This record gives sequence, structure tokens and C-alpha cells, in this order.
Amino acid sequence: MHLGALFIANHVLISGSVRETARRFQLSPSTVSTAIHNLESELALKLTERASGELVTLLASDRVLEGLGPIAAATSEFGQLTGHDNADGGAYEAWASRIPVKIVTMERFLEVADQGSINRAARRLRLGQPQLSLQLANLEKFLGHRLFERQAQGSVLTEEGRRAYQIFTAISQAWNDLKSSADERYRRTARSLRIGSIIPTGSESWVARCLGALVSEWNARRNNNAISLVSMTADDLREALKSGRIDVAILDSVFGLESFRHRELLETDMVVIAPPQSTETTVADLVARHAICMPSPRTGLGHAAMAFSYEGASNRRLRNRDITAADSLPVIVDLVANHGYVSFLGRVSAMPIADKVRIVDLDEHLPMSYHVAFNHRRAAADACAVIIEAAARITSQPVAQAGALI
Repeated sequence: MHLGALFIANHVLISGSVRETARRFQLSPSTVSTAIHNLESELALKLTERASGELVTLLASDRVLEGLGPIAAATSEFGQLTGHDNADGGAYEAWASRIPVKIVTMERFLEVADQGSINRAARRLRLGQPQLSLQLANLEKFLGHRLFERQAQGSVLTEEGRRAYQIFTAISQAWNDLKSSADERYRRTARSLRIGSIIPTGSESWVARCLGALVSEWNARRNNNAISLVSMTADDLREALKSGRIDVAILDSVFGLESFRHRELLETDMVVIAPPQSTETTVADLVARHAICMPSPRTGLGHAAMAFSYEGASNRRLRNRDITAADSLPVIVDLVANHGYVSFLGRVSAMPIADKVRIVDLDEHLPMSYHVAFNHRRAAADACAVIIEAAARITSQPVAQAGALI
């Protein structure tokens, strides 16, 4: 990493904006984005993501920002050494964001200073002496100061070299602290099996119970791979599989899985869920008399529901703007159960909550299927098999208090 890239990334995490940072430092947005991406790669940690076109910093960014604090402070001292005082505002920031000095170069300078000899340092670093000498010469040229006095007994730090030694030591120690946390995180991640699923309707849902069964059975077998779980929309799951951020995904759509290994998990059909006190017996009447809430098209369920509303419904109200989109199934269930809304679910997801809502069949059968997709890891295929067995077992069990089914 260049020191300038760390300075840029530090400001992005503070401001929460790539474009504001680019304007402030007079850089292109792509340069700023690259700095953040490189830091994420170095730390093996996701720090930001885009939501509705805006940059959102994640919780992990707070810890990284704290770790970057000593580096930002040392960069200010570095600026003073080179004649770029941070009191100079915009001029200092423009300079600091373009510092081309790499942390590895600083650490090689420190090694020469500790060894008191370029030759000894080169041997320890397994570098050619000319290569190391050239790096030091370029560093001195950028600083505008000689860092070493070459003497018969070796290389001795100048006054500016001693100042640089203190600054570079602070930067190196702070960076290594950040990297050591990343290295441990990488080892944990390499051992872990990352499972993503569509958002469950609640703790009683078949998705939640499948994942619970997976964790229980997996740990009982004392597998070497620890399991980590996350819930997302179908679109996000596909992207996470593609990028390698997860190994296994449970989705409510087969769309976009052509490039992944995948198997059908179960088949069901779409139903309407209605308030428990409602009396309407047809979908048309329910839609006409109740507010509507459904998942967005970013979910497989939402995509199917929107397709139904545009193509299969005689009541055109389903096309109007008074449909609330929510990608939180627990919120949707609460709106239906307690606030008079109607929505759509797969029957297999609606049955476990039949004591909270009424389930109304559509006029025409609308099939839905759930799938599990996984990558090349053997552990991912093993987890997939456990999920399929658990889903078959759980969805075949009778559901208590299902008398409200229509």
C-alpha cells in the first residue's frame, strides 16, 4: 500500500463519500475507489458497500478507522519533514493523497537503519544491494533530504533520517497491527463455511429451522470448517456467490444460477396471506379492501409476486403506487398479522405462521421453487446435502394450529 492511498481511504471512512473525497483532494472518483478497494484487499475485510447509489460504511470500518489514526498522525509529521505543513489545508491534503512511498519501502529503510549497513540489510531482506540502494535514493529524492551518511563503518542516520525513522516506525507498527488482525481474520475465514440464505419469515420458518439443523448437525460431526450465517435478498445472494463472499446460498428463485452448481430444494406454490380477522374469501376482494405489502423484485418471491400482479391479476390496483415494498419478511408478516395488510408468500413459508395469518389460495396455481446453490468446495457440497435433508424433513412435518388454512 502507498501512504497516499491510506490517506485517501482514511478520509473516505471519515466522510462516507467517495465523490466528496475526490473533490476535496482533486482526484478522480476511480482513484479514490481504488484506494478503498486496495485497503479492503490488504485487510481481507469489507469496509463499504453501495446502497441506493450511496456509499455506506460498515461496522468493521470503525475499527479500521481507529487503526488508521496513528498513520494519519504520522503522515502529518511526514508532511512537516518534507515542507508540507498540514496547516496549509487543501495544499497539504492534495500532497498527502499523492504520496507514492510504499509501506514496504519504509520498512526497508528501517531495516537499513537498524543494521547500519545497506549490504547487511539487503542480505536480510534477500534483495540485491543495487535495488535497495536505488529505493533509498528515490526515498531521499522525494523527501528532499539525505537520510544516511555513508561512512566506512556503514550507514549512519542524519538528523532528518532520525526524524524519518520515528515517523516510519509509527506508520509500520500501526500498519502491522491492522494487518495482523486481517491475517487472523483470513485464517478464520479460510476455515469457515459461509452460508447465505433468503431472509426467513421468523424463527419458526422452514428456512430458519433448516439453518438451525445444519449448524447443529455440522458441529455434532466436529467438522473442521466452522459455519457462519448471513441472510440477504436473492440478488445479493447471487452477487455474494459470484464474488466468493459466501459458499452456499438458499434462494427462492432459480434465476441467475446457471453458472453455479445448484439443486432444487423444494417445490411449493404462491398464496396470499391476509389479516386473521379478515373475512374476504377471494384475492380480488382482499386486494381491493386492504393495503398491500410485498417483497421487492430483488427477491425471488417479490419477482414472482410482481409478475403475478402484472400478468395474472384482473384487479388493476395491484399495479398502483400504494404497494409497500419491504425486503424484511418478519416486517411483512407483522404488517399482515397486526396492521391489516395483505401480502404474498410461498405456501411452505406461510404454513408455519398459519396461527398468525389467514392463508388464501390464488385463483390459479402459481408454482414456486426454492434452490440451494454452492461453489466448488467439498465442505459446501456437504453442507448442501445436509440442508436438502433438513428441508425435506422439516417441510414434511404437520404444522400445528393450521386450521386457518382456506
